[in-house]
Amino acid sequence: MHSSAVFLIEFGAVILGLGLLGRLAGRFQFSPIPLYLLAGLAFGEGGLLPLGASEEFVAIGAEIGVVLLLLMLGLEYTASDLVSNLKTQYQSGLVDATLNALPGAIMALLLGWGPVAAVVLAGVTWISSSGVIAKVLRDLGRLGNRETPVILSILVLEDLAMAVYLPIVTALLAGVGLAAGSITLAIALGVAGFVLFVAVRFGRHISRFVSSDDPEKLLLVVLGLTLLVAGIAQQLQVSAAVGAFLVGIALSGEVAEGTHNLLSPLRDLFAAVFFVFFGLHTDPASIPPVLLPALALAVVTTCTKIATGYWAARRAGLSAKGRWRAGGTLVARGEFSIVIAGLAVTAGIEPRLGPLATAYVLILVVVGPLTARWTEPLARRLIRPKPAAAPAAESTAESTAETGTETTAETTSETTAAESKHRETQRG
Repeated sequence: MHSSAVFLIEFGAVILGLGLLGRLAGRFQFSPIPLYLLAGLAFGEGGLLPLGASEEFVAIGAEIGVVLLLLMLGLEYTASDLVSNLKTQYQSGLVDATLNALPGAIMALLLGWGPVAAVVLAGVTWISSSGVIAKVLRDLGRLGNRETPVILSILVLEDLAMAVYLPIVTALLAGVGLAAGSITLAIALGVAGFVLFVAVRFGRHISRFVSSDDPEKLLLVVLGLTLLVAGIAQQLQVSAAVGAFLVGIALSGEVAEGTHNLLSPLRDLFAAVFFVFFGLHTDPASIPPVLLPALALAVVTTCTKIATGYWAARRAGLSAKGRWRAGGTLVARGEFSIVIAGLAVTAGIEPRLGPLATAYVLILVVVGPLTARWTEPLARRLIRPKPAAAPAAESTAESTAETGTETTAETTSETTAAESKHRETQRG
């Protein structure tokens, strides 16, 4: 009885604290992820108030958080979207992987952590935060901008690459041999390919089978199916996250929309618990020794992400302003970097990897929204363009196409003023 009371008190205090931190982050309009990580550091070993009775429950909640994060990510895309992006934007995905995974791998090798840690840290520095970037695009009013489809295409390719990357990492962390690892990867690729094929051909039938007008029944069926598939995938050493991601892809239409609305609060709750759990397993005293490598990685991968977005936007035919905005928006790292690092922390391959990943994400989840806002103005100020020979009306039209912020009425007013001035000049 006493232990259950302590559990309720501890867990209730954690949830209440997370709610207050989320409100604080919302008031200042930035991502709550760094605050959740700091809360985990405060409640973990070496923190201000270590947890006791509720730590095991927090661990289970963290696993559910990862599953729901990937399920909701899969719901954002249809199988046809993924196939289309893979065909048209694969070059941008390859540039993204090369420029942003290599710094992490090289840093791990320079620190003497070995090849397995290098693969893990490569994933940490590679994957951008879809959640943080989506919020930044909404806050800055850029959802209708011409560079936004380029940004989303890169994020989609990163998410799709997770279906291949996570099984590789899982096999490496499990210490299986080359043959067993190859079998695991072949199974993962086969399952992913089969699910994509079924979703493209029979997605409507699957959604109709799962669909229900009763929100309670829809929630139970989708959540139960997701946890079941995730558990089977983990038993096969494929990765529970990949299983959940594929379930999300298989659902489409009204079912996906209804599921998204029902599960969003649960996703936010358990995702917050996951970040706390990651912080619990990181000793605050272990962060200062890795702060310098984390800062160096943050600087390098900020530049490489900006270069990735610039290159992809240039390939899509956008002007310099759109290219710089695309690059600056992609900088933020967050939930998936922590998911990848969490796998390594659980496996215990390198004790310093968790603190490094925590410091790295804390830096970039704060810097990311700033680069999204200021990269283009700073680049415009530092790299002065040549004087434009185009008329003012054409310049106005180009600016309207790039930012999507000027209205038709404003453009018409400017044109009318120009014509009036021209008539006055003729009369003079």
